[in-house]
Amino acid sequence: MPGVVWLVLPTYNEAENIEPLVEAALAQLEQSAPDGHRILIVDDSSPDGTAELADKLAAAHESVEVLHHGARHGLGPAYLAGFARALAGGAATVCQMDSDFSHDPADLARLLAAVAEGADLALGSRYVLGGSVEDWGLLRRVVSRVGCEYARLVLGLHIRDLTGGFKCFRREVLEAIELGSVRSHGYCFQVELTQRALLRGFDVREVPITFRDRRHGHSKMSPRIAVEAFVVLPQLRWRSKFH
Repeated sequence: MPGVVWLVLPTYNEAENIEPLVEAALAQLEQSAPDGHRILIVDDSSPDGTAELADKLAAAHESVEVLHHGARHGLGPAYLAGFARALAGGAATVCQMDSDFSHDPADLARLLAAVAEGADLALGSRYVLGGSVEDWGLLRRVVSRVGCEYARLVLGLHIRDLTGGFKCFRREVLEAIELGSVRSHGYCFQVELTQRALLRGFDVREVPITFRDRRHGHSKMSPRIAVEAFVVLPQLRWRSKFH
């Protein structure tokens, strides 16, 4: 069994999504995490009221808490702060997902089932058999696939969806992959954590999911994040030679 499950939700300007998302995730975890669960919202100083809504959710639900992350630091640092809090809080399994309904909270059950069946890291995948993407135009689909294939080629890894951000980690994985030395901030963060898990011999399994465009708000993708990917990935390949 996955034991006590913590779900880490990074937020920046998700005022329209955070309340229904947390309610949906709580409903799933009550069924899928019989040993206990907790949702940790890590807010990156959202100016749109997300933090205040998160605090209200924490006041209404004993199993919800909020980590106010100060100045905006980016996706990677928000997750690292959330993982540290979850591990300190006794999590046996730590899950992560987007806070905009791109990831369906109903799929938490299948990722947690994969962990219960022996996976060290269960990864929600758009690009394995049974996975798919909805609501995206052709250009965005092509950019995403090319980005994943570029990462696979540079790093020499077999995982089909290296940039996926819907994951469930056994505690032992996060403890082993030296989170304090992770430097990626954007979507490379997802690649780097999966690469580190594979390099240390952990069982990484892809679980097919349907990825949908966000319900409300705007994408956080930027040219800076794309540039980071092309700069950082070769560096990750170089560093992997020393592990």
